[in-house]
Amino acid sequence: MSEANTFGMLIRQIHNALEKIANSQLKAKDLTLSQMTALVEILKAPTRKLTFKELEKCLSLAQSTTAGLIFRLEQKKLVSVSGDTDDKRIKYVEITPVGEKFCKEAKREIDDTEKKLLENLSAAERESLLSLLEEINRTVRKM
Repeated sequence: MSEANTFGMLIRQIHNALEKIANSQLKAKDLTLSQMTALVEILKAPTRKLTFKELEKCLSLAQSTTAGLIFRLEQKKLVSVSGDTDDKRIKYVEITPVGEKFCKEAKREIDDTEKKLLENLSAAERESLLSLLEEINRTVRKM
């Protein structure tokens, strides 16, 4: 590997390029990649609902950033916010039917982009890459 192409540099370049593509696609829907990622995380939850703290952890964001993100999604009617009946400190964010539909449409576009990105890799290479990236992600989250 050349000195110019360190792991971190390549990961950053790939991230920046993908973020630019995704934000460009999502701009037409008045959504950012961070907002889309939040919707996907909420949609993955079995109840389609997460606490603010759970979402914050999924996204690896600060509490204030997560709260702002949820506020903007709520303004767009893509999520709804509710409080816990027993513990007033706990707030839930739940995806709305509009948000769910919106998320599924946007996710199709992102999946198409991912398919194009990986089209030159064999199935075995894609599987290996995914496994390696998951391991790196686990390691980074422990740091």
